Amino acid sequence: MTASRAILAMFSIVAVCGVLLGAFGAQLQGDMPCPLCILQRMAMLLCVAGPAWLLARSWRREVDAVDYAQCYGASIVAALAGAAMSGRQVLIHIAPGDPGYGEPMLGMHLYSWAFVVFATVVLVSALQMLLLPSRGERLPFPRASREVVGLAIALAALNMVAVFLEEGFPAVLPDNPPES
Repeated sequence: MTASRAILAMFSIVAVCGVLLGAFGAQLQGDMPCPLCILQRMAMLLCVAGPAWLLARSWRREVDAVDYAQCYGASIVAALAGAAMSGRQVLIHIAPGDPGYGEPMLGMHLYSWAFVVFATVVLVSALQMLLLPSRGERLPFPRASREVVGLAIALAALNMVAVFLEEGFPAVLPDNPPES
């Protein structure tokens, strides 16, 4: 059972990082993120922090039910905050005739996809918490888990640089990003 727990934790990180990379791809094509989008990206990074923290703990010692509950509980809290932000953005653009913000991808805007991602994070994290280990266990694949956690850290740094390059250091972000 430990291998499947480690694989699911790594898959959770890679899936959310993939979504963040897709958002960067849209940004590089000129679809600049608004402040709500930036906050949603931060919430996604916090969702990744739970499984990453769990994997990092397993490098030094066995992880137990309390570790799982803390890590996946943190992911659920971050996902609920992100769902509130993306849900607010969906409601801003729900009026008939409103074209929404940015170009749709696969039929939905990025903030709609973000809501789906946050709902999925809540579901996967809750399922992981339902399958808590009865005793301490050491998660396998330390090399792969280090690379996956490194990916999450690199994306966090990339997000920080992208926001500062886009917005500078203002006390308050503008409502809409500058037109390019």
